[in-house]
Amino acid sequence: MHYKSKQNLQSLILKSGRERSLNNRHPWVFSGAIKTLPNAQNGEIVKVETNNKELLGYGFYSPHSQIACRVFEFSTVDILLDATYWKEKVHQAYRLRMLLISPNTNIYRLIHAEGDFLPGVIIDVYNDTAVVQLLIKGSERIREFIFEALYEIGLKFIYLRTKQNTQILEQVGVESGWVNEIRSMPIEAKENGIVFLIDIEKGQKTGFFIDQRENREILGNFSNGKKILNTFSYSGGFSLYALANGAEIVHSVDSSKDAIEMCDKNVAINSFQTKHKSFVQDVFDFLQHMDEDYDIIILDPPAFAKNAKAVANASRGYKNLNLSALKQIKSGGLIFTFSCSQHIDRDLFRKIVFSAAADAKRNVRILKQFTQPDDHPINIFHPEGEYLKGLLLYVE
Repeated sequence: MHYKSKQNLQSLILKSGRERSLNNRHPWVFSGAIKTLPNAQNGEIVKVETNNKELLGYGFYSPHSQIACRVFEFSTVDILLDATYWKEKVHQAYRLRMLLISPNTNIYRLIHAEGDFLPGVIIDVYNDTAVVQLLIKGSERIREFIFEALYEIGLKFIYLRTKQNTQILEQVGVESGWVNEIRSMPIEAKENGIVFLIDIEKGQKTGFFIDQRENREILGNFSNGKKILNTFSYSGGFSLYALANGAEIVHSVDSSKDAIEMCDKNVAINSFQTKHKSFVQDVFDFLQHMDEDYDIIILDPPAFAKNAKAVANASRGYKNLNLSALKQIKSGGLIFTFSCSQHIDRDLFRKIVFSAAADAKRNVRILKQFTQPDDHPINIFHPEGEYLKGLLLYVE
C-alpha cells in the first residue's frame, strides 16, 4: 500500500490550543484533543493539522482507540510516503544497531516502536530470524515494506507474532505465522558469547527477554563464587550469565514447566549442569520457604500492571515480592529487583521497594539503578517508551 504526496490524505484537525504536545513532538494525539475527525478508516495515514489548518505532521489513525492518532512524521511540508520512505526507517534503525551491538551478539531489538519513529512496530532479531509485532492497524498496512527492508538487510526468516488483545482492541487482522519460509524451532543464537535456544513460536514476548542483556552482564560481574537464586527465571538468562562468570551454584525458579525445560536445555548446551538446579514452583512460595543461604537474589517478574487500573494491586504484588526477598537474603547479600510494568514508573517502583525495606527493618543501600539497553532507545519526546526499571540493593 503506497501513500503518495499528491493523493488526498484526510485531515485530523486539533482543537484550538491543543497543538502544544505536537509542537513538542510527542507522537500521541488523544481523542479529546480532536476538533474534526478525518473521513478515514482505521489504520489509514492522516494529516494532523492545527485549528488554523497548519500542517503539523502525519500519523496512523485509530478511531477506536483513546490514542486516536500516532504520529510518525513531524513535517510542515508535503512529503512522499512510499516504499522507500518506510524501508529507510528500518535501514536507519539497523545502522544504529550495528554501532551498538557487539560482534559476539546476534540477539537484539531492531525496531522499538516510537523509539525508532515507527509507532506500533516491534522487531526483535534472533540470529538470522526477525520476529515482527504489529500493534496497530496502521503498522499492519505497511507490513510489506517492512518485510522487504528486513530481507534487504540480510535476514532470512520473518515470523509475524500477533497478540490477541491487539487483534481485538486495534482490529489488527493478520495472524501469527511465518511470512514466507518456515524455520525449525528452537533457534540457536548468542548473547555476549553465551548460547541460548529460543522458541519464537511458543515462548514469552518474542521468545526471549532481550531488554535485560546489559543487566545480565552486571550480574555476571558480581557472580564469581556466589550462591545465586534467579526467580521468574524463564529460559535462564540471568542464570547463564551467573554460571558463565563462576557462580558456585545457581538455582532457577519458574512456575512454568516449559520455561524450566528450556532453561535446563540452555544450561546443558553451555555445559553448566553441575552447578545448576531448577525448580518448577511458585516464586512467592519458594521465597517463603527457601532454606538455601543465597548471596544474590534476582527478582524479575512479568508485568504485574497491564493497565493503569491494575497499578494498586500490582504495587502490592511488587512490595510482597521484595519484602520476602529482603527478609530472606543473607547479611551482605545483593538483590537485583526489576519491574517491566510501563504503568509503574521509576519513582513509584522505588517507593514500593522503600516500603518493603522499611517493613523488613533492615539497612538497605541502592548500589545501581537499572534501565533498558541501548537497542531499546527512548524517544526523548516520548518518555512512555521507558518501561524497564530496576535497583541493585545491598542488604546488611
